[in-house]
Amino acid sequence: MDLQEAAALDFCYLTTTGRRTGHPHTIEIWFGVNENQDRLFLLAGGGDQSDWVRNLIANPTVALRLGDHDMITKAHVVADPEEDAAVRQLLLEKYTRPSGDDLSEWAASALPIAVELHP
Repeated sequence: MDLQEAAALDFCYLTTTGRRTGHPHTIEIWFGVNENQDRLFLLAGGGDQSDWVRNLIANPTVALRLGDHDMITKAHVVADPEEDAAVRQLLLEKYTRPSGDDLSEWAASALPIAVELHP
């Protein structure tokens, strides 16, 4: 998989396992890839109240679809303050459009999630 190409995509699909049902739960979500290209980052607008976040906290093994590429990997809530700030900036820069949409509140308040690209 060419990560530079994949990083240019608008969204990816993340599938978690339901913490109660055990059923797959798939979301389409914006993402960014860090400069080391070893992690993909997401921002959960609903914070730790989002079902998919609760699911990955209970079971960090997730499926990721990035373009035409599928992988099974691990995800976790970003805890490091420096990484947290970098994730917010990365996604804010990627998704701020010339149309002037103000995403600063979303970037400041959403919960950052890291997904390993090379588990």
